[in-house]
Amino acid sequence: MSMETLEFIIYPDGRVQEKVTGIIGASCAEVTAAIEAQLGRVVSQETTSDYFAQKLSQSAQATAHATFSDW
Repeated sequence: MSMETLEFIIYPDGRVQEKVTGIIGASCAEVTAAIEAQLGRVVSQETTSDYFAQKLSQSAQATAHATFSDW
């Protein structure tokens, strides 16, 4: 499991660049919504491949059969 991080770069002119890593899917928008509301107007957004990725779920089922021989 990767670590979830938010990185902010604040430029001298007041612009803020935000980078989210380690969050799979669109839930990164939920994580950043409150922060972005406090920062002000969002000028642009770029999605990464993590945004379009889906969490993998794996299930396995094993069945055992025992057979005996008379020899």
